[in-house]
Amino acid sequence: MKTSTGMNNQMSEKEYQAFKKLCTKNGKMMVIAMDQRNSMRVLLSDDEQVVNSVDNKELGKVKARLVQYLGNYAPAVLLDPECAFPEIIDDKVLAEDVALVVGLDASGYDVDPLTMLRESRIVQGVDASTVKKLGGTAAKLLVFMRPDQVEDHTYTSELINKTVKEFSDQDVLLVVEILVYKLQDENLAEFEQKKPDLINEAACLAVENGAKVLKLQYPGSAEMCRKVSETVGDVPWAVLSQGVSHEVFIDQLKVAMKNGASGAIAGRSLWKDCVSLLPVEMKERLETLALPRLREILALLNEG
Repeated sequence: MKTSTGMNNQMSEKEYQAFKKLCTKNGKMMVIAMDQRNSMRVLLSDDEQVVNSVDNKELGKVKARLVQYLGNYAPAVLLDPECAFPEIIDDKVLAEDVALVVGLDASGYDVDPLTMLRESRIVQGVDASTVKKLGGTAAKLLVFMRPDQVEDHTYTSELINKTVKEFSDQDVLLVVEILVYKLQDENLAEFEQKKPDLINEAACLAVENGAKVLKLQYPGSAEMCRKVSETVGDVPWAVLSQGVSHEVFIDQLKVAMKNGASGAIAGRSLWKDCVSLLPVEMKERLETLALPRLREILALLNEG
């Protein structure tokens, strides 16, 4: 697929083989997102002091349990390079048949002082060659977008375009994750009304700048899922869970899959009530709560 800007969104053979590793046997994407940092910390305790005491090494241990007792039952996991490596790989916690997606983004975001728009933070020193060295099958870039704000186009377009080109040049698959968000002075109700169109417009902008695989927020309805699918054409898109309950996410995923989505990249909806600083407790929760949820998602994806 070539866009009107001339960008080629077609995967190379190596990128396509990597994409297949992120999918179920019938070609539907299923990646468990475990690259959260601060949002994962706050789930570990109600005590703010305890939360603040959880350093990257301790959080890495939590992620290792997530991989061992949940991630290894999925086609792929998404991990950050700040606290998940190198232990999870060096200690062979990740099963050999589970694909690894390496997150490029650092926790949080910056705000442009002139436009007050969000800008992604990228982990220093992590590029396509680093992803290869870590044994990654693919990488993920998070981009905050407000496509209705003209000032945002230059920054986000350049970031997507530059990163896609870098990874394409080294034949490493890149998943572009888009988060549209409420502006500081924007009414929440107004934002929610705009949100489906913003998701669609952001997806369009990403595709125009070369994105080959997308991770998107649920666009709100069957009609908007169809519209997004028409907008992105042959570019596969997966629905992110964005912390909703498992029950809500299953309903969203059903609608999205019937209307052109290619799968799911789910995190907190699977494990947000299962993470713990106590290994035995966490293992039990993952096995009794998270694994059945994962199996339900896999069964839904395998219906198609």
